[in-house]
Amino acid sequence: MLLSSVIIILREVLEAALLFSVLIALSKQMGFSLRWLFWSLLLGVLGAFTYGFNINIVSDLFDGVGQEVSNAAIQLIIYAMLVLYMLLLTRFSYNESSIQFPFKEREKTFIILSMIIIISLAITREGAEIILYFISVTHNASYFLTVLVGMTIGASIGISIGLLFYYLLMSLKPRKSIFIGLVLLLIVSAGMVSQASLLLIQADWLPSQLPLWNSSAFLSEKSIFGQLMYALVGYESTPTAIQAGLYLLGFIVPISLIVASSVFHSKKNKST
Repeated sequence: MLLSSVIIILREVLEAALLFSVLIALSKQMGFSLRWLFWSLLLGVLGAFTYGFNINIVSDLFDGVGQEVSNAAIQLIIYAMLVLYMLLLTRFSYNESSIQFPFKEREKTFIILSMIIIISLAITREGAEIILYFISVTHNASYFLTVLVGMTIGASIGISIGLLFYYLLMSLKPRKSIFIGLVLLLIVSAGMVSQASLLLIQADWLPSQLPLWNSSAFLSEKSIFGQLMYALVGYESTPTAIQAGLYLLGFIVPISLIVASSVFHSKKNKST
């Protein structure tokens, strides 16, 4: 029970902690105020308790697969906001002495709103899962202390990894920090598409297929490292063709938009 609690909470905390660390670090690199973080935390905590304590109502939606569909929708909304955030953030100029972000007020507003939505929804989803797990396993009072210790250890590991990424990004020069941060967000966002597709397969909203391969003998999803990979990159030991295809699409969409935007702005600058 102790190890299970550590792994489950680590999986839930790690993804949100990574998003936290990268977005806070990049906000500081851009010189943004961190006031958006207060609203993210407030909305996220309220959302987690509201979602968690009304999960029975949610689960009854869509012919009994409401929880899977709702979680998939949350993941896809976060993905869309991450794509918008990455697209806007690639529009910066850099020289040896400074880094400039030619953002209009509307673009700054979109960036801040996207960060608030990303973090608040991540806390809502992961927080609700933690609440549900804690309630479900502590009905037996004999498990209470063991589960609490396991949850504390798992959360501590996840937060520590998030802090490690934060200090790593802050220790780098702005240009390199932003590049690495965007790469991390790209990897996490594609993983969210993979996770959402798996949930929709479980809900029978996407067709079930035989797996393309089975890598569980090499890396089990039940192991701590497997859970880390699941949270960070959407690792699945038995992916179907649809899941693998959507995972790749999760990479292709933001990269294509960023390249198209860069070409457009380059031509626009030359014409002016």
